[in-house]
Amino acid sequence: MQPRNMSMNGVVDLGAVKAAQEAKAKAEQARAEAARTGGGGAVGPSALVIDVDEAGFESEVLQRSTEVPVVIDFWAEWCEPCKQLGPLLERLAVEYNGRFLLAKIDVDANQMLMQQFGIQGIPAVFAVVAGQALPLFQGAAPEAQIRQTLDQLVQVAEQRFGLTGLTVDPDAAAGGDAPEAEPVGPYDATLEAAARALDAGDLDGAVRAYRTVLAEDPGHPEAALGLAQAELLARVQDLDPQAVRRDAADRPADPAAQIAAADLDLVGGHVEDAFGRLVDTVRRTAGEDREAVRRRLLELFEVVGADDPRGAAAPPARGRARGGRRRRRQRECPPANTRQTA
Repeated sequence: MQPRNMSMNGVVDLGAVKAAQEAKAKAEQARAEAARTGGGGAVGPSALVIDVDEAGFESEVLQRSTEVPVVIDFWAEWCEPCKQLGPLLERLAVEYNGRFLLAKIDVDANQMLMQQFGIQGIPAVFAVVAGQALPLFQGAAPEAQIRQTLDQLVQVAEQRFGLTGLTVDPDAAAGGDAPEAEPVGPYDATLEAAARALDAGDLDGAVRAYRTVLAEDPGHPEAALGLAQAELLARVQDLDPQAVRRDAADRPADPAAQIAAADLDLVGGHVEDAFGRLVDTVRRTAGEDREAVRRRLLELFEVVGADDPRGAAAPPARGRARGGRRRRRQRECPPANTRQTA
């Protein structure tokens, strides 16, 4: 899915003079109150990303948007591209150090908010500044474009509304105690480099980095997951979806045609369809063709995890043991950049 509305030119009522004046007044009042009380308004990095529902929308989004731009990530558990975009937005929220607040809204649990924002597909990203709604983009977008949009958002919020963001104390955490440092593993730097490459669309770079880890630790779960994702994206990036699906419909017994269609199914978020297609193909084939389909089943299990209930319809396959292991900093599924998730 291609991103849309990446420019801030489409902002809804962003230049409203009255709203800007009110926002500036509230921001100045908040800063004055913080100064009077000794500047006790600092938040920890973990407070920059919040889960919001319909009951808390007014206080957590509308009211706070008079202090700091609030970026809204509309997502759902079943949405595969959401699982790629969400961690990227969370990382950027921390990196931008309080210049915007990220609010995550589960559309399945908050249908009314989804309707009010007129959302047709997810992931969908909006911002609210001084109570004004701004459509940012829909679908998986490259990190460079997301950064450009956020830079424009922050600039507009500062210049027109006087919103300079939140004060972030890196030592602050819930309950006032500093968070414990996460242990540093021997492959963390390589895995971070691989994750950045995957976010940026550098699939070859991501594959190389993940394979570097697996060469030294063949059973490393995070590297195995990342490699499966990167290889899947590499397989589908140059495919013509219409041609692939037409070929699969015309040749239901052709393993290669069904395997290619299953890859597109998974990237498009249709997990059950992907596994069901391959299971049916296994039943219709034999010999080397059947083994080729089984191997692709294993690879797709690696992408979603063997404990994912959507793959439960598939029969057990040899070598499937790694998929169910717990994965640290799990990057669950690749972005669906070939079609819109409805």
